[in-house]
Order: sequence, then structure tokens, then C-alpha cells
Amino acid sequence: MSATDDVTRLAIDTLRTLSIDAVQQANSGHPGLPLGAAPMAYTLWQRHLVVDPTAPMWPDRDRFVLSAGHGSMLLYALLHTAGYDLPLDELKHFRQWGSRTPGHPEWHLTPGVESTTGPLGQGHANAVGMAIAERYLATLFNRPGHTIVDHHTYALVSDGDVVEGVAQEAASLAGHLGLGKLICLYDDNQITLDGPASLAMSEDVAARYAAMGWQVLRVDDGDRDVDAIDRAIREAKADTARPSMICVRTTIGFGSPKKAGTSGAHGSPLGKDEVAATKKALGWDPEAHFLVPDAAREHMGAIKQRGVAAHAAWRARFEAWRTAHPELAAQWDAAQQGGLVAGWDAAMPTWKEGESLATRTASGKCMVALAPRVPWLFGGDADLGGSTKTIVPGGDFDRTGAGRNLRFGVREHAMGAICNGMAYHGGVRAFASTFFVFSDYMRPAVRLAALNHLPVTYVWTHDSVGLGEDGPTHQPVEHLMSLRAMPGLWVVRPADANETAAAWRLALERTDGPVALVLSRQDLPVVAPAAAPVNRGAYVLREADGGVPSVVLVATGSEVALALEAQRQLVGMGIAARVVSMPCWELFAAQDAAYRERVLPPSVRARVAVEAGVTFGWGDIVGAHGKVVGLDRFGASAPGEVLYEQLGISVEAVIAATRAALAST
Repeated sequence: MSATDDVTRLAIDTLRTLSIDAVQQANSGHPGLPLGAAPMAYTLWQRHLVVDPTAPMWPDRDRFVLSAGHGSMLLYALLHTAGYDLPLDELKHFRQWGSRTPGHPEWHLTPGVESTTGPLGQGHANAVGMAIAERYLATLFNRPGHTIVDHHTYALVSDGDVVEGVAQEAASLAGHLGLGKLICLYDDNQITLDGPASLAMSEDVAARYAAMGWQVLRVDDGDRDVDAIDRAIREAKADTARPSMICVRTTIGFGSPKKAGTSGAHGSPLGKDEVAATKKALGWDPEAHFLVPDAAREHMGAIKQRGVAAHAAWRARFEAWRTAHPELAAQWDAAQQGGLVAGWDAAMPTWKEGESLATRTASGKCMVALAPRVPWLFGGDADLGGSTKTIVPGGDFDRTGAGRNLRFGVREHAMGAICNGMAYHGGVRAFASTFFVFSDYMRPAVRLAALNHLPVTYVWTHDSVGLGEDGPTHQPVEHLMSLRAMPGLWVVRPADANETAAAWRLALERTDGPVALVLSRQDLPVVAPAAAPVNRGAYVLREADGGVPSVVLVATGSEVALALEAQRQLVGMGIAARVVSMPCWELFAAQDAAYRERVLPPSVRARVAVEAGVTFGWGDIVGAHGKVVGLDRFGASAPGEVLYEQLGISVEAVIAATRAALAST
């Protein structure tokens, strides 16, 4: 192993035994990966990883992502022995209510956890996003003689990770961009949950990564040869032009007499007797539980000592940089805190009633205005930037990291997960753009952004059947309601250009979760004031004549203009209608009851909702006597205006629904 074989082995086996003890006590978990991957994790953490356990969020720390999140006890054992604020009692309460050691690592819960992992492939892609953020921020803030951004991103990936599509999408982009500070260690144990990996894969994984532009290194004995792992990591760090994949051959469940090398060690406790037998095979006392020998704790303490010293040296460099570049330092502070500098929205455009433009076009104009004032607003599109209007001046992000536009290619799932990685990293406000219908391809990553309160902005355009001739494959009808069901995600569908500008303000001011901007392909008339209160979720856009409505028309997006025209015609019929624009359900639901009742008076029981999507869910807004004008079917291929007419999203339909609602009260 090394010149300090005894203490090295002791530290590795401490990680192993802590892991199997916790899994056994919980009677739940995955002991196989910690037993097999402990040597590579130990080598990385003890000899290479630069982190400060006393300051887990230090911006220039190395990042470590356990993409194989089912092996979470290995990470918790590392965090505990490295000196993070994770007491041994937390390990003893693994997977229990209220503990900081959940079944899969959670970024917002446990100090030292860099991303929430468990859904395989996501962590691999998150690590790509972290490496992209590091390169972009280095370009943005480093100056000659002053380097304040310079760190590595490491990930431990499993057989399950490397077969997931999201991981391969992200790995392809990482190779294309030459992310030389990204290093993955592949726990190549050739076992998955159901049995040998050969049940479902037979390709040469190393050759696949090499073909994607990665440096590929091999360690044949990952169970014991710590020095070989160390050499491979050093070689990976030396290649700054390519990301590196270190294929480490390991034995899942190493040390378990009955389960080592089998899927039986993967996803369930070893059992009391097998835990004792495993400890005996490792040379440990079978009756000792949650044991951390003093020598192992002292040895692992080197991680903390190294990190504290590196952090102190960085602070000195940082203060010299701050003195030399005070304006950059102000931007740095805002970017790191998720805030904004004074005047950030001073150049935001406004539009006058009578103008007409698509909300995707208005969004593009907002982004051009924001880009120079919020240089850490950074992201890109899935090969659709010209259509989603998300390309801003400044060129493309590439191997130099110099550009503003990140070309994700047709990789929607990876785009979402990479943006999560950028948000986990910090210092950038990530955005991702594609057609709204392809939000389905991104959904697992969007869900994790919502779960982890990540301030990612999604620019989803072509939001309804109004996109027209591309047909039902490209026409999202169920997506609004599907995404509104996701806790923590704000779905904003603006009615016009002014609401779009307000939505962008909302997105950048939110720091505790993702925001989706759902935008039109077709031109829409400007109907809202420049100061439209999108932040209230819904508001009275046009009051009824006399201020006492007999019906309330509630609409979102492109259908707001339709509701306004219906209101105009209803006046001629002697029906007083109020028009409410409701760009964001989630924000309206968060308002106090008094405001909600001012917008939707309980005394007005006749309500009509209008939205070019499924009607499911609108019943909670319109109530028992209300009606909904929507689409409970897929669309068709035809010009957008024809589709609205043929599918019944029309002024006539709103008027008919209004009459029916009034009759029912």
C-alpha cells in the first residue's frame, strides 16, 4: 500500500466498518460500495482533496460528488473522520427521521455534501456542471498575478452511473469542452443490483470514454493498491486538456466471506453474523461497533490540516485581489451570495400597449439587457438558441471558458443536471433553454433542483398549440399542470412582454428554488402595465365596468388577450366581467387570504379559466360553479390560429362558458 501500510489499512477499514455498522443498525442501505470503494475514496480524500471541514462552503475548495449516492455511508464516514460537523451519533442514526445522514446524500442537509445524489447519472452530470462553473468563474474573476478560482472537481461513479443516458450526455459534452479539472473514479466492480453488469452491458466503458475525448487510466487492484490509485490521480491532474476517467477494478462487498463479489452485497444489510464475519476477515474485533481508532482519526485529520492551511493561503490571495480589483470584488460578493448589484435591472426594456411580440422575443431582449450587468448569469440551450432567443452577446463558452453562451447540444437531460451542478458549485446563476415540450426530457433534473432549492432558471418556449405546424409531438398540453404539481418549482407563464420582464426580475431575485419561464412562439399584444405584479402570482388586469363583476375570467399566457376580448364583448351583452392574469399559481397560493380574496372574491361564484392546456387542476381555482376553457386532448398540425379555432380556445368558447357559469349560480 505505502510506507504507512498499517495506518492506511486502519483508516480504510474504519471507513468500511463504520459503513456496514450503520447499514446494519438501520436494517437498510447499501454496504457493498463502501466496502469495495473505500480504498479509492480514502486515497482521494487523504492525499489529494483540498477542503476545509471548518468552512464547508469555502468557494475555492475542491468538489467531491458521490454520484453513486446509494453508497452514502462511505461519504458520511469520510465526512466524520475528516472533521466535518457530523458527529458519530449521526452515523448511528443513518436513515432515521431527523438525522443528517439520510439514505442518499442531500446537499442542503449535511455539511460537506456537494450535491444530492441517488438517481444514478445525475451526480456524474452535476460534476460536469461544477467543472464548467469553475472554468467560467476563473475566466470571469482571475487576473494576472491574482488567481482566486483554481480547484478540481472529483466524482465517484458506479456501473449504474456510466450506463445512464444523462451521464453519457454530460460526459460527451465534458470531453468536447476539454474539462481538464474534472476527474472521475469509476468503481468498476461489474455488479449491479440484479446481478452481474453483463446482464445489460457488454461494451468497453473505458473505450467509450476515450472516444468522447477523456483521458482514461486504469487501476487493476482497487481493493489494495492505494499507491496505484494515487499515481492515477496524479496523472489525471497533470492532464489539464482532458477530463479523466480512472477505471478502478474493485470487489463489491470486499471482506464479506459470503457476499463479496455478488449482488447480494449491493442493496441490503449484510446481516448481523456476516457483519461480524466481515470484521473478523478485516482483522477487527467483531463485537466492536462504530469504532474509530485514535490512530485512524489522527491520520484522517491530515485532511483538515491541509484544508485549513490552503484556505488561509487562499484568503490572503483573495484579499490582495480584492484590494487590486474592488469592482470585481463587489461582483464576486453578489455572485457568491446569490444576490444582485445595484442597478442590475436598470436597462430592462418596457413595452407600450398596442405593441405586439412573442414572449420568447421579449425574454431575449431582457437577457441582452441583463447580460452585461449580471455577468454571472450563465447558461445555454439545447441546440435551439436561435428559436428560444437565449443567445446573448459575448461568444460561446469553449475550452478557454471565455464565452457567455453554453452550447449544450441536443442533451436536454444533461443540460438540466449540468445546470444543477453549476448551481451547487455557486457563483453563477444558471439557466437552461429548450422548447417547453422537451421539459419532459429534463424533468428528473428539474425535480432535484426543486428538492434542493437551487436557483436555476428554465427558459421554455413554444408553450402551447399556438406553435402551430410542428404538430402534437411539439405541442405541450399537459406540461403546465404536470410541472405545477412539483413542490418548490415556480412556473411562470407571462401574458405579454411586460409580464415577461417582470418574470425575469422574479427569477433572478429568487435564491431558494428554480423558476420556469414558459413563453410563446407567436406574437402577443402588450396588455399588462410595465409594473405588472407578477410577484403576486395573479392580479386584476382589467376591472369590470363599475368595479362589481358578475363573473371573473382567469387566464394565463397567450390566453389573457383572448379573455380581454371576451370581456369587451360581454360588456355589450350586459355582463360585467373582471379579467385576472394568473402567471404563477405557486406565488398566488403563497399570498395571504385577504389578497387572494380581493383578486378572486368569494362572493363572485361565476368564474371561467382559460388556458391552452389540460383542464385538470383548474377546478380548485374556479370552484364548483366555474367553467374551464382548455384542451383535454393532444393538438394537431396546422397554423396556430387555426388550431385555436378548431380546438375551441376562442372568444366564443369563453362567452359560452361564462353564460354556463352564470346559469349554474
